[in-house]
Order: sequence, then C-alpha cells, then structure tokens
Amino acid sequence: MTARNQPPDPTGRRPRPPFPPQHQRPPGSTGEMTPRPDHGEDSYRGGGRLAGKRALITGGDSGIGRAVALAFAREGADVLLTNLPEEQEEGRESARLVREAGRHGVNAPCDLREETECQRLVDLAAEELGGVDVLVNNAAFQMAQPDGIRAITTEQFDRVVRTNLYAMFWLCKKALPLLPEGGCVINTTSVQAYSPSPQLLDYAMTKGAIVTFTQGLAAELANRGVRVNAVAPGPVWTPLIPSTLPDVTGFGSGSPLGRPAQPAELAPAYVFLASDEAGYVTGCVLNATGGNPLR
Repeated sequence: MTARNQPPDPTGRRPRPPFPPQHQRPPGSTGEMTPRPDHGEDSYRGGGRLAGKRALITGGDSGIGRAVALAFAREGADVLLTNLPEEQEEGRESARLVREAGRHGVNAPCDLREETECQRLVDLAAEELGGVDVLVNNAAFQMAQPDGIRAITTEQFDRVVRTNLYAMFWLCKKALPLLPEGGCVINTTSVQAYSPSPQLLDYAMTKGAIVTFTQGLAAELANRGVRVNAVAPGPVWTPLIPSTLPDVTGFGSGSPLGRPAQPAELAPAYVFLASDEAGYVTGCVLNATGGNPLR
C-alpha cells in the first residue's frame, strides 16, 4: 500500500492534548475554540446514502450536531436543525453548510425544555420539510461540579434533565405521527452512561436513561417499521467542553486513543444508522468512545 493510500492513524493526525487553557460562558462558541473543531467541512464526501430523506436534528448549531447536519446534507437529506436563541449565529452557519451542499436547510431557534416548543418544532418540520424520516435527538447540557452531588443545585439538575430527557421524550412522542415505515430515531447517549464521572453525575444519569429509553422505544416501534438506535460518543471536542469543564488542557487524554474525537469523526455513525443499510439495526447503542468499552 502506498503512502498516498495509507488509511489515517486513529492515534494521530488529529489535535491531541495538551490543549491551550480556555474557558467560555455556556453555551460556548465554535469560533473561540483553540484548536477549532472539525465538522467535516473539507473532508466529508457524500454518496447519496440518504437521498430524499428529511431530518430533524436537535443541537445542530455546533459540535456533533453540525457535523451530522453537514454529513446528512452531503448524503442527500434536507435538514431542519435547532439551536438556542443565543446560538442563532452558529445555527445559521450550520444551515448555510446544508444549503451549500445543495439541500434545503433551516435553523430553528428554540428552547427544547418547553413542551410547547417541541410541538412547534415538529410542526415546523412538517411545514418546511414535508415530514420527518430521521429524528436525531442530540441537544444536551452538562455542567461539571468538582464537588459532586453537594454542588448540584436544583436549578442545574432541572436544566440537565429537561434538556437531555424531557426534550427527547416529547420530540419522539410528537414526531411519531410523521415518521413513516422505514423512518428512524437516533439518540445521542455517552460513555458517561457506562462509566460516569463523579463531576458529571446528573449528566451521566440522563445518558444512562437515554440507553434504556432507546432500547424500550425500539421494541415498541419495531412492528411499525421504525428503528430506534443511539450513538455513545466518548470525549468530543465541541463548545460544550470549554464552557462546562474547569480544565480542558488534558481533555481526551484518558481514552485509549489518547485524544478526543473531532465532531467529523462521529458523523458517519449517524449516517449509517439513518441509512437503509441499517435496516436490521434497532435497539443498538453504537460505541464511538475512542476505545473505552461500554459495559
């Protein structure tokens, strides 16, 4: 095999810790990160695997959500993506990337912690896309507390649970009438569901619940021809990290690959689960943790 055709070494050719010290106010900004995350802007090549599909992606303004939106568009899907009102600039950029790929792209500012907003979002997807074939529940919130449960306020706990669980539950329930036979739901869980960090106790709890929800809903919807799966990322270099962790200099160093993933490295997992190639895959949690096993 020539050097030109050599597959990339997963332990290298991507940014590795130590990273420069940096901190942002939540929800964080892609443009202020060093190094800047890679969403696949210059690398992802589509092949029509999602041609004609319509996708609703939450948390699509940055990180994994932006990478998935870009990949879906380059695979032929139209995309409606969400962002918080304060993330409108980032959301517009993600929608621009979708349109640049030649697909219909819309960003919808909303707060998914409110049930009425989830209903409005599903109605908007029906209006803008004509329906939903793929629902990606990706939006999430965390806030590290080095002092553990004693430092987790009721306000923080409520925000984490409503963002990570309530929104997913509401969106699945409200989007179900739109999902056709052959449609699918993809939820974002985490390695934290299996190996929880004490400083992320409330976040890890919700990610464990997402695994259970995914498996239970998959069993319920199988006879309707709707698949439900999840992706479990390990450490990923997104704005959530410098805006919620006290120290990012060694972020990802504990994974067997010795570094965090770039968002672009997660997108193919979502493409596979959304594609017809995964027609016999449901109730699955796809491990994308950089080598940390899911127990």
